[in-house]
Amino acid sequence: MNAILKPKPNFIVCDGNEAAAWAVSLAQVDMVAVYPITPQSSLVEYLAKFVADGRLKAEIVDVEGEHSVLSVLHGAALAGARTYTATCGPGLAFMFEPYMRTPGLRMPMVMTIVTRDTLTPQSVWGGHQDAMSVREAGWIQIYCETLQEVLDTTIMAYRIAEDHGVMLPVNVCHDGNYLSFATGRVELPDQAEVAAFLGSRDVNWHAALDPERPMAIDPLTGGAGGPGPALFVRYRQGQCAGMQNALGVIEKVHAEWAERFGRSHAPLIEGYRMEDADYAIVTIGSMTGAAKDAVDAARDRGERVGLAKVKTYRPFPIKAVAALLSGMRAIGVVDRSVSFGWNSGPLYQDVTGALHASAVPAISFIGGLAGADLTVGHFARVIERTADLARGAAASGDTIWLNEHD
Repeated sequence: MNAILKPKPNFIVCDGNEAAAWAVSLAQVDMVAVYPITPQSSLVEYLAKFVADGRLKAEIVDVEGEHSVLSVLHGAALAGARTYTATCGPGLAFMFEPYMRTPGLRMPMVMTIVTRDTLTPQSVWGGHQDAMSVREAGWIQIYCETLQEVLDTTIMAYRIAEDHGVMLPVNVCHDGNYLSFATGRVELPDQAEVAAFLGSRDVNWHAALDPERPMAIDPLTGGAGGPGPALFVRYRQGQCAGMQNALGVIEKVHAEWAERFGRSHAPLIEGYRMEDADYAIVTIGSMTGAAKDAVDAARDRGERVGLAKVKTYRPFPIKAVAALLSGMRAIGVVDRSVSFGWNSGPLYQDVTGALHASAVPAISFIGGLAGADLTVGHFARVIERTADLARGAAASGDTIWLNEHD
C-alpha cells in the first residue's frame, strides 16, 4: 500500500502578529471585528489584507471601539458564526462589560491578547498585567512562548472552545513587543489539513438562531423576584465544569495536533531539565527562552536546576503543577505582572497555592451568588462539613455549593 503523501512544509518569515493572523485565516473564520491598539494593531491590519486579497473569506467589521467589538461578535456567534478578534491594554479594559458576558453565554470565541502593561503610568510596552487582570473573568487563557506556538495554539483554540464539554471563550496570549514584533521562521500547515483538524463549525449548543424558534438570551436569574438562586448556581456550576473539562480537552487537542502535524507543544505545563533537579524556576510566555539558556548555563556549572513553563494559565493546572514541582527543595516564580493585594505576582500565588493546597486540609464553600441569602443553617452546614474534614471523614479540596437547592 502506498504511503499517504502529505504536502511539503511551507515556511514563511513573519512576526508574531502575522503568525496569529495566518492562524485565523487557516481557521477560516466567518467574522472578524477589529479595533487597533498598540501592540496589536498590525495583527488586524494583516487580517484586513487577507480579506482584501480574498485569502480569508470573512466579513471584517471595523467598529467604533472595543466595547462594540465583542458586542458585534456576540450576535455573530449566536447566529452560528466562527469569530475572532484581538486586543490588549486599555482596549481590553474598554470591552470589559461584553468580555464578562461572553463566558456566561457559553460562547466558544477566540481572542488574542497581545499582552502589554496597563495604565498608569503611561506605557505601551509588553507585560502581562492586562491579561492577568481578567484572569478570573471565566475565559480560558493560554500563553505562548514562540512564534510557531502562536500560530499552532490559535488554531487549536477553536477546537478547544467548540468542544461541547467546554463551550467557553479562549484567550491566546502572546507577549507585546517580544513576540508581536519579533521575526522568525514559521511553518504554515496545509489549509486542507487544518480544515480536517478543526471539523465543521460547532459554535452553539443548539441550532443557530432561528426566527421560527425564538429564545431568550441572558435572562434575569436569582435574587428577589427571580426564579431563585438555584438557577443562577446551575449556570455557575456549568461554567466551572466547562473550565475543568477544558484541561483534558487541551491535552487531547494538543496530542492530536502533534500526531497530525508533527509539532508538539506542552499542553498544560512543560518541564525542562527537571529529571534530577533539586530546585526549579517557573516561567510563563516568551521569557522562557532566556530562562532555558540560563538553566543550561547553570547546569554547566554543576547546579541541579530545572524549569517549569506554564502554558495553560486558566483553568490553572493544579495537579500538573503539583506533580512537577512538589519534590523541589525550592522554587522561584517569575511574573511579568503584579498582584497588588499580595505584593507579589499572580503566577506566584497560583503556583504556591497549588503546592500548599494539601498543607492544611480545606474545603471551598461557595454561596451568596446573585443576592442569595447565607443563613445560620448554611453556616451550620459549613461547620458540619469542616468538622468531618478535621476527623478525616471528608475530602480536602472539595467545593460545596451552598445555595444549589434554595
